[in-house]
Order: sequence, then C-alpha cells, then structure tokens
Amino acid sequence: MADARARHPSESIIHLDPRSPYVLDTRELARRPGTMRKVSRVVPAPADLGTEVIGVPEGSDLGLDLRLESVMEGVLVSGTVRGRVVGECVRCLGEVEQDVVVEVQELFAYPDREYDEDDDVRRLVGDLIDFEPVLRDAVVPALPFQPVCRDDCPGLCSTCGAPLADDPDHHHDAVDPRWAALSSVLDDQTMFDRKKES
Repeated sequence: MADARARHPSESIIHLDPRSPYVLDTRELARRPGTMRKVSRVVPAPADLGTEVIGVPEGSDLGLDLRLESVMEGVLVSGTVRGRVVGECVRCLGEVEQDVVVEVQELFAYPDREYDEDDDVRRLVGDLIDFEPVLRDAVVPALPFQPVCRDDCPGLCSTCGAPLADDPDHHHDAVDPRWAALSSVLDDQTMFDRKKES
C-alpha cells in the first residue's frame, strides 16, 4: 500500500493523500471547539506492524472506531483499534493467534499553533490527519513481549526438541556427567554384592 505521505521537493512540506485509509479528514469540524465526528472503518494493516515474534499480518483487517473532537488546540482523536495478531510461542514455537483491542488518544495540533520544538506534538496537515503513526505507536507496545500459545505451555524438550505438550510423560534417562563416575562405582558395588550372594 502506498504511503499516505508524499514529500514535496523542498522536503519540509508533507502532503497527505486523502484517499489513504489512514488519513482522516477534519473539515466537517470547521475548527469549532466541541464539534465531534465519529469514524468507523476497516483498514488494511500496514507492513511491519509488530515485533519479531508477533504482529498483525500485512493487509489483514484492522477495525477503527474513532471519535474526532475539535478542541481549542486542534483535534483530539480517541477510540479503539481492533485486530488479530499472529505470532510464535516463545516456549514451543507453535502458532499464536489472539485478538487485540487497543485504546488510542492523540491530540493533533492545528498547523498555525505555536509549540516548542521539544514538545512531541503531532500536527494536522491542512485539514487532514495522518493516523498511521498513532496506530503503530498504540498497537506495537500493546503486543505481548513473550507470546505463549497457552499460559501453561511446557515448551520443548531441552534434549531432543520434542514438544512436551504432545507427550507429557516425555523424558530421557540421562546421567549427569558429574555423577557418571559414581554411577560406575555403584554398578561395580552392585555386581560385587550379587557375586557375594551367589
């Protein structure tokens, strides 16, 4: 999907494509504080919306239920983002699928408002809002850091890599190498005892 932002040759002016599903139009609010508009739409998930182990597949549906409210400083966008995340269990490497619902709230300042450069304030571009960065900033931190297929997932066998959930009684008769010498002494003692009994 094409980026909603297109840079002007001067590189300082950003133009938004109003046809992009991530661009929200605020003209109906007409800079009248207290004016509100609801936006509900389904958008395709952008690329790389997630982490290395879990994320929203590119192009899958994301439901946006937003409220755009005109305030003195700009437009306050609040609401929820819903989607399905897919990843890999960090214990057994099996597939993980979960629904995610994330709350968003962000103020977009009017372009003519003065703010310090140190303030991390998003701005409207004309009457348009680029919602994709807000979506990304809300969804990615909400994803589980170490996703698991289930809370009690036993993981993989540390010896052979077999999934322990498939065989709960799975084990290996392995002797700790530190005790191997004692094991041979015990075996010798057992043999000696058997000979003595015979």
